[in-house]
Amino acid sequence: MTAEENFAKLGLELPPAPSPMGVYKPCLIVDNFIYVSGHGPVQMDGSRIIGRIGADMDIEAGKLAAQQVGLTILATLKANLGSLDRIKRVIKVLGMVNCTSDFERHPYVINGCSELFANVWGTENGIGVRSAVGFGSLPENIPVEIEVMFELA
Repeated sequence: MTAEENFAKLGLELPPAPSPMGVYKPCLIVDNFIYVSGHGPVQMDGSRIIGRIGADMDIEAGKLAAQQVGLTILATLKANLGSLDRIKRVIKVLGMVNCTSDFERHPYVINGCSELFANVWGTENGIGVRSAVGFGSLPENIPVEIEVMFELA
């Protein structure tokens, strides 16, 4: 199955692709790669999920926020490439978690995004290398920010 078919099978919806909140491009194609700037969790109405994991939300809400970031990244890809089928594979994911200083399960939270990508592109092409790290704050108090590098088909 194609990435578009796999996504349709999930029964999920894409939020609107966000506009840059500063001086940067949402994504940039260089050679056979597309680099996606850090994205936050945009909801269907265009608003962002906010809150700090360990203070305002629990780990499961954080994982769902990471999945929503993944959906937001997919929306940016579709807006700029026209189809998820233009992506060959996930290369690198950097997941940043806005959390309390005693929170230690950053990888579990970022799995919300990584599992989505694995479902869209399969385990061979949808799982790349990854870092999942904690931060004391993120822009506008979003719980998760993720940037990704993909190889184009």
